[in-house]
Amino acid sequence: MQNILDTEMVNTFQTTRSQGKIPILAAGILLAVFGIGFFAIGFDQGQIFSLVQGQQAFGQMYLHEMTHDMRHAFGIPCH
Repeated sequence: MQNILDTEMVNTFQTTRSQGKIPILAAGILLAVFGIGFFAIGFDQGQIFSLVQGQQAFGQMYLHEMTHDMRHAFGIPCH
């Protein structure tokens, strides 16, 4: 019978490398989401909601008001 302390532990590592276009597609989607989010937080003055609300969105600026403190925390001036 073999003693537990006599056994050797073997560490194996496996590296997987993707050959498809999924990482490029994922990076593109992530970049698009980042760009839209950055615009929404940093520069939107009613443009996004104007697609649904029309001219009324420019006066209400809901998204601007929701992200107002975050803009200043990031150092983005808004007024």
